[in-house]
Amino acid sequence: MAEITFRHAEEKDCALILSFIKGLAEYEKMGDQVVATEDLLREWIFEKKKAEVIFPCVDGKEAGFALFFHNFSTFLGRAGVYLEDLFILPEFRGHGVGKATLKELARIAVERGCGRLEWWCLDWNRPSIDFYLSLGAVPMDEWTTYRVTGDTLKKLAQD
Repeated sequence: MAEITFRHAEEKDCALILSFIKGLAEYEKMGDQVVATEDLLREWIFEKKKAEVIFPCVDGKEAGFALFFHNFSTFLGRAGVYLEDLFILPEFRGHGVGKATLKELARIAVERGCGRLEWWCLDWNRPSIDFYLSLGAVPMDEWTTYRVTGDTLKKLAQD
């Protein structure tokens, strides 16, 4: 495998970002749940600056993407980096691209003075879980994720 380089996404990359999102959704058996559009990505990533995207590149070709944003830890008193999505194209898996991408995200977090890098992983995704454990990641088993969306979110906002 050739050298892995990274580049930050630009506004012109919205179609590419969306294609990686759809690829990830298919892998996670949730393809029918993607409602994102290029316009929404342009608005939220590039205009409102609510997230960032980096591409790991092999021989100049984007091999995947990582979408991340800052969160905040009150206990640490500083920001962290939350990795929302990491997706590597199948032909690049097993060649160090995923590991290099997480290392790049860790480098970004450290460079920015962040206190942590964190992400979620689906319980059934054993290959990813094993990979994350091999890097020293620790599962947060004592935490349960809660979410409100759609009509429930709107109702909560109105009540």
